[in-house]
Amino acid sequence: MDLHDFYYELPRELIAQDPLEDRSGSRLLVLNRSTGETEHHIFREIREYLRPGDCLVVNDTKVIPARLIGSREGTGAKIEVLLLKRRADDVWETLVKPGKKARPGVRLCFGDGLLRGEVLEVVEEGNRLIRFTYEGIFEEILDRLGQMPLPPYITHQLKDRNRYQTVYAKHDGSAAAPTAGLHFTPELLDEIRKKGVQIAHVTLHVGLGTFRPVKVEAIEDHHMHSEFYVVEEEQARIINETRAGGGRIIAVGTTSCRTLESAADEDGVLRAGSGWTDIFIYPGYEFRLTDCLITNFHLPESTLLMLVSALAGRERILKAYEAAVKERYRFFSFGDAMFII
Repeated sequence: MDLHDFYYELPRELIAQDPLEDRSGSRLLVLNRSTGETEHHIFREIREYLRPGDCLVVNDTKVIPARLIGSREGTGAKIEVLLLKRRADDVWETLVKPGKKARPGVRLCFGDGLLRGEVLEVVEEGNRLIRFTYEGIFEEILDRLGQMPLPPYITHQLKDRNRYQTVYAKHDGSAAAPTAGLHFTPELLDEIRKKGVQIAHVTLHVGLGTFRPVKVEAIEDHHMHSEFYVVEEEQARIINETRAGGGRIIAVGTTSCRTLESAADEDGVLRAGSGWTDIFIYPGYEFRLTDCLITNFHLPESTLLMLVSALAGRERILKAYEAAVKERYRFFSFGDAMFII
């Protein structure tokens, strides 16, 4: 398939710049993937589409304040570092701007020397390995100096860091939020449980590979960057029992979906464990475990748009997106949601 097959027109003013004050007050487009029919709701009304015996699968990763602004030692030139993944205790794979100034051996300074770094080597996609030195606890220093790594299409400063975290975020490690989960409140989750719906947790630490633009015309030639995931024994049991009992497995977000599909065997049985996944889901893929998907609206020609197209069909997805544009839905990370059933 060609990259342009996943293009659609989006007015710039529909890109949401700020989260709504009420998380569950976002709009919800429900897409029936069998018929292509769409319905329009408020997100909290999603409970009306959930059935006793279903299982929501959420990604409980927590976004770290991974954006660091510092300077090069010696020249004082400004430099920006985005932490992507921890390679060793104090060695991180990073994205550095400007990259040309970050050659191996270059030393960096953050927070008047509270945190220092040395560029070790240049790796895939021009990313840099940096070894950090500091006194104290790295996570505490990062919390003090770092900023939330918002996507480049969001130009507003985020007033409250917690609005770029899900209410169930638990395990530090992501460079971006699993944004479909941002719509849930503790109260809505309680209502869903009371309806007889299980809520299972998996962890996938979101890297920027998920969001990198596809640069090849034939999408089959695109390679995803690997991301670390964990499926605990108890959570695998809940999900497998739901499936055995005839309930639906509903992935909350593309990251939960990718975790499920990576850890499931050919018979659709979820295996507990951890590892790295570079799974790329696009039309033609046969889903092993995911029945339904709660997701936000994704960028044109993105791997995320390809994933939802694999589940619901490209033409139906693009038609639903066309309806969302016409109805003035809010798009991307802080935008509205879609429920593919």
